[in-house]
Amino acid sequence: MGDPDISLTQQQAIEKADTLIEALGWIRKFRDTTTVVKLGGSVLEHPDALRHLLLDIVFMTTLGMRVVVVHGGGKAISRAMDTAGIEPRFVQGRRYTDAATLEIVERVLATELNHELAAKIEEFGGRAMSLNFQSTNVLFGEPLSLKAPDGSPLDLGRVGEVTRVDRMTIDNLAYAGQVPIIPSMAMGSDGHKLNVNADTAATAVAAAINAEKLVVLSDIPGVLTDLDDQASLIHSLSATEARRLINDGTIAGGMIPKIEGCLQTLDQGVKKIHIIDGRLRHSLLLEIYTTSGIGTELVADSVAAVANSRSTATTVA
Repeated sequence: MGDPDISLTQQQAIEKADTLIEALGWIRKFRDTTTVVKLGGSVLEHPDALRHLLLDIVFMTTLGMRVVVVHGGGKAISRAMDTAGIEPRFVQGRRYTDAATLEIVERVLATELNHELAAKIEEFGGRAMSLNFQSTNVLFGEPLSLKAPDGSPLDLGRVGEVTRVDRMTIDNLAYAGQVPIIPSMAMGSDGHKLNVNADTAATAVAAAINAEKLVVLSDIPGVLTDLDDQASLIHSLSATEARRLINDGTIAGGMIPKIEGCLQTLDQGVKKIHIIDGRLRHSLLLEIYTTSGIGTELVADSVAAVANSRSTATTVA
């Protein structure tokens, strides 16, 4: 029996209810799992997009998902350096970090921005905790060692990589319903602070806490087979398929290091990585709680194999 004659308002309400029912299966599946969200400049520079993203995070925690945020803040740091009369310098994509630059990075990234994100989540009805050098630091590392083309070591200053994550502190907060907010800085074994790339910091955290998902918020919709055609978005890729697309040139340019970083994260035990356009309103909810999603999902080969076997079994049945 079909619906009786209904008004436009009632029809719109029914469509909203249908959307909630579609989300029900995903809500059940991801309840009590942990997702790491890497938050970068593409979203931080857009206040409206940031507001919707943080609202999404509050919604997700309300539905029983544990969410951990790892954030950068490169553009805000560059602005502060400009105000201080310090010219930013980059070495192989890393910000050269001397003592003066490190002081700005800590102030802008690990203090001001970190506290602001936690305060906004609280403002929107969630619970959050800033994890920085003033409260509780959870990232520990060593200076990053890179070599020039001639094999000589490069001087990066106080740039580091994460070698240890305080999982217990992060887990305790997440299990208590709080959102840990982690800046991409680490404490070195020598007692000095280190500036860390936000992508690699998020990878280290996701692997250390055995996250179900790592969501990388970007300013692109995901992996496209044609950069000029948004309709060419690839919704799902196995690790093997992603490597093939790199080898045949479909994935090229600046997307290569991003995808290679994702593949390394899958190798460390994280099951799924999502690359989505964080500027799109409610992008997190659309990616996680709808069937089609709005970005590109990269999955480990073992996860893809299980999914394919289930699909085949269902088809045969």
